[in-house]
Amino acid sequence: MHIAILTFDGFNELDSLIAYGMLSRISLLGDRDWRVSIASPTPRVTSMNGLTIDAHIDLQQACAADAVLIGSGRKTREVADTPEIMAQLQFDPARQLLGAQCSGTFLLARLGLLGDAPACTDATSKPWVQAAGVNLVNQAFYANGNIATAGGCLAAQYLSAWFLARLKSSEAAREVLHNFAPVGEKDDYVARAFAHIEASL
Repeated sequence: MHIAILTFDGFNELDSLIAYGMLSRISLLGDRDWRVSIASPTPRVTSMNGLTIDAHIDLQQACAADAVLIGSGRKTREVADTPEIMAQLQFDPARQLLGAQCSGTFLLARLGLLGDAPACTDATSKPWVQAAGVNLVNQAFYANGNIATAGGCLAAQYLSAWFLARLKSSEAAREVLHNFAPVGEKDDYVARAFAHIEASL
């Protein structure tokens, strides 16, 4: 099982790295066939706050993954207006799980993958995601079939839990959420996350 997290220059650290940490926990629990990769169009990318990281794979390899999560960032509109990048993003929701967070929803829209289904984004991205014709809903998470979107940096937990539940099991998703949750709030934290995602499983 291979999950690719699309991470472009100017990326939001929370979107990409919370998901990376949570989704990678499965391999730490002993599943050697589970792999999570940061995918970028260049070997290295720098975040909106100056953190530079190395990519594990390129975009072509990401398109072959079992699941793809598109993070957000300050340069998402530049990415959407770069034909050389967009042409590489060939996804198939019939065989892949696809998720997007905040401005990443805009890329799914530009790829023609959202249709009229409801979708989520953050307050900053909302005006231009709406202008792209996306049917936005004022909530943290929404899934339609094999495509899910989330709005707000800390909604990364919901998107990650959805991927875990769909690709592994609800029990695995609960275990990872419980592990990451603040001490003294673990049961409430897991219950809240599943209240968001359970209907889509």
